[in-house]
Parts: sequence; C-alpha cells; structure tokens
Amino acid sequence: MAKMEVKTSLLDNMIGVGDMVLLEPLNEDTVIDNLKKRFDHNEIYTYIGSVVISVNPYRSLPIYSPEKVEDYRNRNFYELSPHIFALSDEAYRSLRDQDKDQCILITGESGAGKTEASKLVMSYVAAVCGKGAEVNQVKEQLLQSNPVLEAFGNAKTVRNDNSSRFGKYMDIEFDFKGDPLGGVISNYKLKLERDFSRYNYLSLDSAKVNGVDDAANFRTVRNAMQIVGFMDHEAESVLEVVAAVLKLGNIEFKPESRVNGLDESKIKDKNELKEICELTGIDQSVLERAFSFRTVEAKQEKVSTTLNVAQAYYARDALAKNLYSRLFSWLVNRINESIKAQTKVRKKVMGVLDIYGFEIFEDNSFEQFIINYCNEKLQQIFIELTLKEEQEEYIREGIEWTHIEYFNNAIICDLIENNTNGILAMLDEECLRPGTVTDETFLEKLNQVCATHQHFESRMSKCSRFLNDTSLPHSCFRIQHYAGKVLYQVEGFVDKNNDLLYRDLSQAMWKAGHALIKSLFPEGNPAKINLKRPPTAGSQFKASVATLMKNLQTKNPNYIRCIKPNDKKAAHIFTEGLVCHQVRYLGLLENVRVRRAGYAFRQAYEPCLERYKMLCKQTWPHWKGPARAGVEVLFNELEIPVEEYSFGRSKIFIRNPRTLFKLEDLRKQRLQDLATLIQKIYRGWKCRTHFLLMRKSQIVIAAWFRRYAQQKRYQEIKSSALVIQSYIRGWKARKILRELKHQKRCEEAVTTIAAYWHGTQARRELSRLKAEARNKHAIAVIWAYWLGSKARRELKRLKEEARRKHAVAVIWAYWLGLKVRREYRKFFRANAGKKIYEFTLQRIVQKYFLEMKNKVPSLSPIDKNWPSRPYMFLDSTHKELKRIFHLWRCKKYRDQFTDQQKLIYEEKLEASELFKDKKALYPSSVGQPFQGPYLEINKNPKYKKLKDAIEEKIIIAEIVNKINRANGKSTSRIFLLTNNNLLLADQKSGQIKSEVPLVDVTKVSMSSQNDGFFAIHLKEGCEAASKGDFLFSSDHLIEMATKLYRTTLSQTKQKLNIEISDEFLVQFRQDKVCVKFIQGNQKNGSVPTCKRKNNRLLEVAVP
Repeated sequence: MAKMEVKTSLLDNMIGVGDMVLLEPLNEDTVIDNLKKRFDHNEIYTYIGSVVISVNPYRSLPIYSPEKVEDYRNRNFYELSPHIFALSDEAYRSLRDQDKDQCILITGESGAGKTEASKLVMSYVAAVCGKGAEVNQVKEQLLQSNPVLEAFGNAKTVRNDNSSRFGKYMDIEFDFKGDPLGGVISNYKLKLERDFSRYNYLSLDSAKVNGVDDAANFRTVRNAMQIVGFMDHEAESVLEVVAAVLKLGNIEFKPESRVNGLDESKIKDKNELKEICELTGIDQSVLERAFSFRTVEAKQEKVSTTLNVAQAYYARDALAKNLYSRLFSWLVNRINESIKAQTKVRKKVMGVLDIYGFEIFEDNSFEQFIINYCNEKLQQIFIELTLKEEQEEYIREGIEWTHIEYFNNAIICDLIENNTNGILAMLDEECLRPGTVTDETFLEKLNQVCATHQHFESRMSKCSRFLNDTSLPHSCFRIQHYAGKVLYQVEGFVDKNNDLLYRDLSQAMWKAGHALIKSLFPEGNPAKINLKRPPTAGSQFKASVATLMKNLQTKNPNYIRCIKPNDKKAAHIFTEGLVCHQVRYLGLLENVRVRRAGYAFRQAYEPCLERYKMLCKQTWPHWKGPARAGVEVLFNELEIPVEEYSFGRSKIFIRNPRTLFKLEDLRKQRLQDLATLIQKIYRGWKCRTHFLLMRKSQIVIAAWFRRYAQQKRYQEIKSSALVIQSYIRGWKARKILRELKHQKRCEEAVTTIAAYWHGTQARRELSRLKAEARNKHAIAVIWAYWLGSKARRELKRLKEEARRKHAVAVIWAYWLGLKVRREYRKFFRANAGKKIYEFTLQRIVQKYFLEMKNKVPSLSPIDKNWPSRPYMFLDSTHKELKRIFHLWRCKKYRDQFTDQQKLIYEEKLEASELFKDKKALYPSSVGQPFQGPYLEINKNPKYKKLKDAIEEKIIIAEIVNKINRANGKSTSRIFLLTNNNLLLADQKSGQIKSEVPLVDVTKVSMSSQNDGFFAIHLKEGCEAASKGDFLFSSDHLIEMATKLYRTTLSQTKQKLNIEISDEFLVQFRQDKVCVKFIQGNQKNGSVPTCKRKNNRLLEVAVP
C-alpha cells in the first residue's frame, strides 16, 4: 500500500474556530465565546480571513522559539494553526517573490500587546531573511532601535506598564534578494500628549514597577544606543535634556502684585532654576524673565506683559512638553541617519504601523477625538482594500462578482475633515479668529453648521428627538462612529488645539550653551523671527493622517487586531464585557461579514483534493488526472448542492461554512475507518511476520542442537581413545625404564672397579712424593742456615763499612723476609701476592686521606678549588669525595640562614628555573636582591588613602609604565600585588583604577630580549577583561614575574603560564593585537620604545 502524505491544516485539531469567517452562527456572542474558548487553551491567535486577531496572554508562551519560526517559514497561510508568524511570512514572501510593497497595521488599545506584536513581526523577518556580516549588522540596528524608542517614547500608565505614547511607522527596505538594507522611522504623532498639567515630574516618592529591573534596562538602552550609532557625547546630551525636563517640574511660582495693580509671578526657589541653567547652559536671568513675561509682536511693535501664576505654570509645562517632544523627534531623525539604506538601488519596502485603537472613555476630550478620527480613516481604507482584494480574487478566479452591502464611513470622515464645514476646520477657524474665543463659542458654531448631520448630536441639535435626552450634557457633543457612539467633552478643545509655546521661551532655549537644546529651537533665533502663527495641533494631525493614508494606499496591507482580555494585567483572566467593547470598536463583526459576504471559504484544488480524497473511491488513494477534475468528481460523489460551491480557475469556493464542516465530519469518520483498516492489515502482517520468525528460529535451533549432539559424541570417542593411548604409552615407558636401569647397574660396577684401582695407584705415588719432599726440605733447611750465616757476615761487614742506621733496617727486613718465608712458604704461591697488594693499597689510601686533611679548601660554597688526585685508580673516589664535601659545606652554609633569607633564595631559585637561558635580562637580575614593596606605602602620607583601601598584605609595590592600547604611549601607574588581587593605582592621587582577582589571570607574556615589557592576559568573560589585557614596562621584570608566579601558584594551586616569545597576541577590547619585538637604534639611548603600527600590530624596538 502506498504511503499517504500527511499535511497539517488550519482545520486539524481545531479549538473553537481558527478562522471566524467559518463561525456559525455569526453574532457578537459567538465571536466572544470563540475567542474565550481559544484563549483558555492558550490559542491567542485567530483569523478573520487574512486578518490576525491577537489576545494578550499577559505571560510568556512557548510559541515563539526558533523551531516555530522554521515551522511557519515558506508555508501556506492556512496550512498551520493561526499565528502572527504566518502573517509575517505571507507579507515577507509577497514582498520578496511578487515584488509587492507590504504594510502591517497593528491596532488595539493600550495594554493589548501592539508593541510586542510589532517586535515579533520584526524578529521573524530578521530570522528568515538572508545572512552575512553586513546583513546581520543592519538587522541588529533595526532591532535595537526599538529599545531606544521605547525608553524615550513609552511610559507607565494606569492601563499599561509600558504604554507607547507615540505613533510609530517603520519602513524596512530590502534589496531584490529580500535582504534588509536599512529602514526609515516616521513619527506621525498619532498619539498626542495627554493633559500635561497633571505631570508628576520628580514629585513621586517611588516610580518603581514590580518585576522590572531599571538598572538592567538602562544598560540595555545604552548598549542599544551604541549599536544604533549614537556617540558617547550624544547619549550624554540626551540624558542631560531629560534631566532638565524632569527638573522643570520642581520650579514653583508665587504671586506678587505690582504698583499698577496687575498680578505677576515670581519663582519661589531659585536654586532649582540654577540647576536647570547649569544643565542647559542658559543664563539664569534670561530663563527667569521668560517664565515671568510674555512678549507679543505685531508688525513693528512689541508689547511685553507679565504672567500670573496660572500662566507661569502653563508656560513651564508647555516648555517641558515641547522640549521633550522635540527631543523625541530628534532621536527619531538621528536613528534614521544610522539605519537608512546606504545604497541607491531600487528597494522593496515593508512598513510596520503601531497605533492606538479606538478610544471610548467616560470623559472623552480632544485627544480621543483625533485618535478616533484616525481610526475612522484606517477603517475606511481597510474596508476599501478588503473589498478590492475580494473583487480582484473573484475576477482572477473567474467567479461572478456580486455587490456587497456594507456601511461606508466616508460620511463620518467628511464630517470631521471637510475643509469648509468639518469639525477640525471650524476648530481652526475659532482658534484663529479675533475676539473672545472659548470652548462654548466653538460648540455653538458646531451646532449651527453640523446640527442637521445624521451622525452628529448635541443638546442644541435641530433634531427634536434629542431635546429630552438627559444623557447628553450641554457642554458635549456626540458623534456616531463606525464602532459606536462617542460623547466628547468640549472643554479644552481650543487650548489643546492651539498648543502654543511663548516666543520668549523659544528664544531663551536658542540662547542655551547646550548644543542639542539650541538645535531643537531654531525659531528662537532673533535673525529668523517669523510672525506667522504656527499651525494648530488639529491641522498638524490631519496632515499626518493624510500622509499616512497616502503611504498605505501604495502598499499591500496586512492587519493585526490586538485585544486586551482584562484590566488587571493578569494571565488566565478573560473579561467578556471588556472584550465585547473592543470587538465592537475594532469592527471585527463587520470584518467577518464583509469577508463572508460572497463565499466563506476558498482553497486551491491540490490541497483540497489531498485533504478530502479519501471520501471518494475514485480519488482514493491516488488521483491521476488534473486536481480540478478530481475535486469535481469528489463533490459530485458526495452530492453537495451546486449552489453551495463554485469552481474558479485555481480554487474551489464554498459559500456556507456548514458545507465545510460537513466535509470535515465526513473526513473525520473516514479517517477513523481508514485507521481501523490500517490497524487490521498491520496486525495481520505483524502476526504472519512473528510466525515466520518463529519457524525460522525453530529450524536454526534444531540445526544447532544436532551439531551440539554430534560434537558431544565426538568428544566422548576422542576422550576414550586418549585413555587407551595413555595406557599403551605407560607400558612401553616402564619396559624401557627397566632396560635402562639394568644397563646403568652394569656401568656402575665397571666404574667402581676402576676407582679402586686408581686409588691404589694414587696412594703409591703419594708415598713416593712424600719421601722426595722430605729430602728436598732437608736441603732447603741447610741452604737457609747457610744463607743466614752469610747474611750475618755481610751485616757485620756493612756495619763496619757503612756505619749507618739503615743497615739495621736492612738486616731487619732480611730477617722479616726470612720469617715470612718460613711461615708462609707453603702458601706463598697462592696468597702472598694478594696480601701484599692489599697491604700496599691500604697504606696508599691511608696516606691519601691524611694528605687530603691538610689540602681541604675553604667552606665557601662558591669556592671551586679542589686538590688534584695523586693516583689514577682513585679518580672516582676523588670525584665522589669532592661532591660529598660540597654538599656538606652547602648544608653548613644554609643552616646559617634566617627564614627571610631562605624565602629570598627560594625566589631566586624559582627565577633561575623560569628565566635562565630564556630571557636576556635574567643575568643582570641575579645580583639584585628582591625587595618587593619598593614604595613605602605605609610610611608615605601621600598614599594613605591607598593604604586604607587595601586590607591584604602587599607583596609588590612598584611604579610601572602602562602601555596605552591606542597609540603605544606609556602612563605611570602603581603596580600592587596582594595575596588575592592585582591592583593598578594612579601615581599622583593614589586612586585605584583597576582590580583583577588572581584567579582571572591566565598567562604572562614577555620577549626573550633585554627589555622590561610584559603582558598580563586575563580570562575571557570576566569583569576585569572588559577593556582587554594589560601591557606594562618595568625595571624589575624578573622579580615581578617571579612573585606573581609564586603567589598565583599558592592561591589557585595551578602554575601560571609564562610565555617567552618575540611575538605574542594581546586582547584589546574586541580586537587581538600582535606585540612584536625588533632590534633597532634608539634615539633616546638604550630605552626600548613602543609604537602602534596599525589596528593589529604594536611594535617594540629594543636596542
């Protein structure tokens, strides 16, 4: 049976309905129930056609791993369960393969997860696009721009701990291969600043958020700014501006009355103003006057008026708002400079828009009005593009297009943005007209112009049905938006639309010594005074919306609707009332109706046939014709009504979801039947296989048993044959033994007879020899007596002639010779020579030792004199005696040492083992005593602070030259070595610059030449290695290296690696630099010089 290919689908293992186009019945309750059911099972994503609905889980879910990215990569949109990665992949592939610019619109209220959704989209695109050093750098800069913008553009609110306070639109630019080239961020200011009169500034006792590590986040932001391309002075300038904004809130005003009766304001505490002026570089008197006076220019006249306390607070808050708003715009422009594409080739663009959704609060003001206006425009373009996409697909597939009835909100957009009688136009007209302008006059004008509009309501409306509506206050008006009716409080509309900053404050900011602040207020330049009134907030917002709509019209849109499940920011809580409110103003029900107005479901023929082919005998298991023909045969076999489906060119269109669910039910039942069939066939195959295996095993076992039986019988026969053979061999051996014994007895008898005969002959010869010996002895005795007489006569003659004393010795010697000869005559030939030799040798050795006693050299271990040997045969004894004497006098010399002297000589011995015949500098260090602490830190009051900071025993205290990593120049530093740490301190102030634990020191490198340069290598990843390894120059290199080696061995129980080479690598920050030693003529005499050749080479010239 052929193996069936199995593919996953949106319809497999579906919890609720994955695509709400298939929801049946369709109403608000079923939509919410479906979202809740999926939310309870951790399914936070749901489709409405190609729109993704995302419910914030308020916790981390394991659905964003690299494995998930690979699962959704290059897969059909409906092939897997709903996910934001599916939409991201669809948009990226359309951009890469079909050359269509894309835009992803992310909407929802604060806390719904819009910012996280935009991060997920960007991270997925970064994961699936190309690789390479330049591409990775661009991706890293694009991703790291988010933390910077969030740090300065997000804030903690009642609804969200990380609520973005700006509308961000990022265009990511790609090349023809789909690799990112750069990006452009547009700040459309779609989220206006809220009521800044309620800002807390620094007045909060604590601004800490539970579960948030502010220090770690700050380090993340600084690192992100560095990756994006901010210089250090730029980052410091930004933080200084933020500090100035925060300190503005500390300024308070007090009222004062002038002589003319006018009220004016004064600053209570000028110390606060002084701190701000120090941060910004503004003259204190200039800023103080700007907070107290306002100058109005009209043609050639200038009028200066005082500000009361309320106006002064307004000016302070307006300055804080403008300063921070312009700083944020500067940040966006600065990031754009870094991430923009460097090439001018044609680019593909993917835009990501993160904006706030519809807002309906209890008190709705100007901010909610323009936010809802923007959402009306987005809803309008969404409906238009959705219908356009549907119509294009129908035409492409050859399906007849039927007009779809839907609510067109263009009439609401016209009510707000019409240039003549729109609400924004009338608000601008009220703000610009002379005379008294209030919120009440603005509302009266609205009642005059818009009273007859069917989507506008107020107490003064001409429609009589609202006159008795007590829910509509007098100072309010109501607009019926597509998402529902919203009641707006008219209070504050005029002031918020003006959004003015007094010219005096602009000019004061332009006079600042702070370069960044000065650049943020170009209108403050007196040479460029413009008397034209600045545009209002409403007109700026309207222009931003128009620009945004124009941009979106050029791209293929993709939608992500974010929903907040509860107001407690807690997991596993689904508040149906809150979700119902969001479903309404997001228009989800309207989206579903538009999507399913024609055909609710469509699918390509190939996956459709692959999924349902088991329902028809003609298509199962394989259909060999065209896929469309197979689907037609399948639907005809199932007797599905013709009006329920339609055949396109490449897809099958199903009108009612019930038809699809019927197919799914049939498929599920058929899969159960097929599973039963497969199980039956598998069990039969398994049993037959087991039987065949058992039969084969029985044959093998029988064969092995027969073989074993034959082998056992053979062994028994062989054993019997061996026993018989052993008995026969024993009988033969005993027979031969008897014959040999008889032959031996005969031979022994002959030998005994011969022995007796030879004994008799020997005894006869012995008797003859004894008689002959007695005769010879008598002759010898006579001869001896004669010789004695002769010797006596000779002695007498010698005494008489020589009269010397040695004659007695001669006679005595002769007499001793005679005595020896008489005593040892019979042993003379065998032992006399040996005895004489031993006697002579003993006397020679005795004489040698007696002479050595008087010739022994001095007890100094360095005295190399030794007497020469008198005899050749004493050569080895002479050398061994010399060695023993040298060891004895060394021991006598060592016994005189104190413990301190022993430690010094041990260090000298260690230095000899490490550097002798390896380092040219070593011979000159032998005669120099190792002192250790050359600087008397305990006695010098200059280093009192340094002494107090170090609690451990100081082993080395020396002035060294620290080599600069950038240019090779040297700086004097105090080098301190303790039992556990290595410290560097400033020579002048004694302040500790660096502290390195000995466990982080891995190696010491130096050259083999006559120089004092050495490098200390640190363990990678440790805190002390953030700037890299250290390179020093010292006059006591041998001592410092020896003591560092011994201290490290004592503390870590591991030997420190001492590398001696004329070339070695040193880690400087992220780069490895080669230090090379060369021979050269020095201008400054015999002092080695160090010079940085390039980024990878540091050259040391040694004389």
